[in-house]
Amino acid sequence: MKYISGDELAEIIKSDKIANKDYLVVDVRDDDYTGGNIKNALNRPSREFHMGVYDLVQKTADVKVVVFHCALSQMRGPKAARIYEETRETLKVGQDKPQEVYVLRNGFTEFQRKFKDDAALVENWEEEVWANAEDWS
Repeated sequence: MKYISGDELAEIIKSDKIANKDYLVVDVRDDDYTGGNIKNALNRPSREFHMGVYDLVQKTADVKVVVFHCALSQMRGPKAARIYEETRETLKVGQDKPQEVYVLRNGFTEFQRKFKDDAALVENWEEEVWANAEDWS
């Protein structure tokens, strides 16, 4: 499993790279998705991830970098990344096109802590939701 830091992801998002073409962020949080997300991230809840993974693999065959995350990227994010990679390999989709698959280190909790005030990186952020985030870890 490869990991990417929040700073590295922020650099990609703020570069001239195009979301959903050059890179894609896949947020697999479930009910905890409310309160903010990485700009242009695709929410594919972990509880439904298996049902849509084939479609996701097909639609992202040309995307160069795919980053998965959940709240802390300890369970759901890494699991989704592994399922995605295994499905891509099984379906033999995009095998002729290089693709890097990453997990966002420390998940959205850390990312929002650092970048919540940057509209180029975080959207839909709600202070009330994150007021007690330190209690989550």
